[in-house]
Amino acid sequence: MNQAPNILLIMTDQQRYDSLGCYGADFAHTPRLDRMASEGVRFEHCYCNNPICTPSRASLMTGHSLMTHNVHQLHSDLNEQFKLFPSYLQSLGYHTALVGKLHVSSWKTEAQQRHPHDGFDDYLWCHDPTLAIDSPFNAYAKWLADKAPDYLAQLKAKRWAATAPADWHMTTWASEQTIELIRNRPGNKPFFIKMSVFDPHNPYDKCPKEYAAKLDMSKMPKRIGMDTDMSKMPKGIQQEHHDSYMHDYINYSEQDIINMRRGYHGSVSLIDEKVGDVLDALEEQGITDNTLVIFVSDHGDMLGDHQLLVKGAFFYDACTRVPLLMRWPKHLPAGQVRSDLAQVNDLAATILAAAGMSDEAIAQAMAEACNLLAPQTGIDTQSKTPREYAVCHYLNTGLSSASTLPNRYFDPPIYASMIRDDRHKLNVYWNGADGVQCQLFDMLQDPNEVNDLSNDTTRLAVKDCLMNQLQELVKAQFFMSECW
Repeated sequence: MNQAPNILLIMTDQQRYDSLGCYGADFAHTPRLDRMASEGVRFEHCYCNNPICTPSRASLMTGHSLMTHNVHQLHSDLNEQFKLFPSYLQSLGYHTALVGKLHVSSWKTEAQQRHPHDGFDDYLWCHDPTLAIDSPFNAYAKWLADKAPDYLAQLKAKRWAATAPADWHMTTWASEQTIELIRNRPGNKPFFIKMSVFDPHNPYDKCPKEYAAKLDMSKMPKRIGMDTDMSKMPKGIQQEHHDSYMHDYINYSEQDIINMRRGYHGSVSLIDEKVGDVLDALEEQGITDNTLVIFVSDHGDMLGDHQLLVKGAFFYDACTRVPLLMRWPKHLPAGQVRSDLAQVNDLAATILAAAGMSDEAIAQAMAEACNLLAPQTGIDTQSKTPREYAVCHYLNTGLSSASTLPNRYFDPPIYASMIRDDRHKLNVYWNGADGVQCQLFDMLQDPNEVNDLSNDTTRLAVKDCLMNQLQELVKAQFFMSECW
């Protein structure tokens, strides 16, 4: 590489992999992201490091696993010793910017103080559109004060996200701010921008109706696992289902679930349009060819599959598998589909490698992250990542490390891990007196994860192999020894 590329990281919140047309969602309206996939690389099997926001985002921004950064709960705080990867980009000569959600620590902590090593020159922070707490950093609130003061007053009065006209929507704000940063970029430096939107995160009724109207609901697939016997699921899933903040699926009617799904995928339509506006700005500025664009989410959403909602201690693909698209003309082949395993924290190493950081320096900074552009050396996109397994952890003790919150909050204490190879997925739950409970799925023969093989004697060797590998990865550092 003769010239350091600009890098644009677009991150959504709680977006399933199968919400885009390029992943087979023919009911969706996502022409711009589908086009981006056709112009670059689509990763089929990218998994989050944790199926809730804060731990997953801490993994992305540090390049570390949960065992290293130790952010396990939604309201935990990332230790100040950890550098976020934009800090390294600054050292490489980049001008860096955040637009939107960061969430590597409790949102109440971030509302009052920045992480000391966040690495952002421009810090246009906003956690979510509810404006549930006043913050001197809330750039979206400042934007609304000029653009839509009456709507801002409504948000502050309700402290909950109301349906916003598209012109005032947080996703629109994020795209407009990103476009402004692109147009006004420093002339003597490459840029890194993280554009991070809150959608399609619940509540599901905040999407402008005209975007939900773009969906072809007649093609919306039926929900998976509708005949699931919840009593036969691991106790950890049952506990999360009944005791977390969006509990008891049975309280929602079929029409309620349909409305949730419509609103969710309508939000994805809005995201698609606004991402398209940002990509148009790159073209307008003549910098498309020298800009690496990455699109990813932090985790998924159950959306009624397996009779579960939102996210939590669920390792089904609906919750743990996320869309990952990369476009970098003349460096990445157009239309390539990668089937090897990737994880969200790999993006930190990938971005630093694209920016010119050496393999040795990346390994020293974040040994657990893989460079998805070049698993061995150079920019060799035909190589596979050196990942034999994707691993996802959920260690929610019901306690939080955040100084801004009481120790107990809405999620129940659950200990669980997932490990997946190129064919099988093993989910392991430890639930006190109930001991270790598992789910085992053959992802080739049963991609919908409805046939649990954990008690199938013909798969005992597979189960033992994955369990042993998981123990090697986590036993000493992560779980209490009696869990195993």
